[in-house]
Amino acid sequence: MLSFLKLNFRWLTAGFLLTFTSAFGQTWFISLFAGAIKAEHGLTDGSWGTLYTVATLLSAALMFWSGSFADTVRLARLAPVITCLFALACIGMATAKSVWLLGAALFLLRFCGQGMFSHIAMTAIGRWFETTRGRAVAIVNLGHPASEVIFSILVVLLIAAVGWKPVWLGVAAILIMGIAPFLWVMLRDDRAPKGNASARSIPGLKGLHWQRRDAARHWLLPALLPVLLTPSFITTVVFFHQVHIAETKGWTLTVMAPGYTTFATLTVASALAAGWAADRFGPQRLLTLLLVPMGIGVALISPSEQVWAWYVALGFIGITQGTASALWGVLLPVVYGTRHLGAIRSLAVTIMVISTAIGPGITGVLIDAGVNFPTQSLFMGAWCLMLAAGCFLIDRRLTRELRLI
Repeated sequence: MLSFLKLNFRWLTAGFLLTFTSAFGQTWFISLFAGAIKAEHGLTDGSWGTLYTVATLLSAALMFWSGSFADTVRLARLAPVITCLFALACIGMATAKSVWLLGAALFLLRFCGQGMFSHIAMTAIGRWFETTRGRAVAIVNLGHPASEVIFSILVVLLIAAVGWKPVWLGVAAILIMGIAPFLWVMLRDDRAPKGNASARSIPGLKGLHWQRRDAARHWLLPALLPVLLTPSFITTVVFFHQVHIAETKGWTLTVMAPGYTTFATLTVASALAAGWAADRFGPQRLLTLLLVPMGIGVALISPSEQVWAWYVALGFIGITQGTASALWGVLLPVVYGTRHLGAIRSLAVTIMVISTAIGPGITGVLIDAGVNFPTQSLFMGAWCLMLAAGCFLIDRRLTRELRLI
């Protein structure tokens, strides 16, 4: 492992930094400001969720169109440009004087953070690595839980100390002055599997270089659609409504914040384990058990009265989140090849972003209608367990097809 890290330090660091700083556009990070933003603009849970849904759906539409840039534009150019747009979004969050401007800032925030930063990282790793792809994906994805551990408590303390608007302006400064130039330096040199430029394009099923339209017509992507949607949907709404959950349970955000450490710790452990298992047994073998921990975790939110149960719930959700991050990073290149990986990943990312868009809107409206989130969580748990049965059938069929390669 040490020799692997040393040999690939430049590329792994760049990917890790992208996933780490994608936090600024992730739902869990934005939700830390939810109470202040709703008070500033006079929004209810439903109207805030609806605004978030619209902004995220628009970002998903742009993501679908622009995701293929990762195939055609040098990453040393693409990543810094997206970073500057990201910083502009952060400035907009701090300075927006109307709901419309707030929505525009949210749109850019979601597109750059949740969308392009993670997309660029995973597309690059999927293309750069072959036999050690699972290991590389797991390491790069550590940026997500690392940011959750570091920022979850830090941001709560900073908001209390200096206010929420200066925090957003500080994030913008970090992105412009630190992240953009660093990414340009680290991504100047490309990497090919085994150092062989001719090996950069690796075929997928049937020895083909699948294009996005071919992947959309193949049986696997429609079958995986609810599986792609569910982890992002549930993780998003749990974090998005943490203020509501705190009010319902009588907890405080400060007391709940250590739950992110549990979430991040188990996300890391499961990502590393899943990366190894994907390389060893095949990524499709992870499908059957993928949603079981999340189903248990989200269902635990309903009966929980003590805050330690919140930590346990986030831990189970983290197991699925870590496994999913490794699974999709390895499965898509294996099935569809790497030549058009950016375009195909953008389709998968768009699906996942859509799930994060509709989640806050649907659950927010239900909360306004009197169905609190703990009640909703029981139905989400049942949904996960039902999908797990379907994943078993997907695993069996895909394993047969992969054996024919």
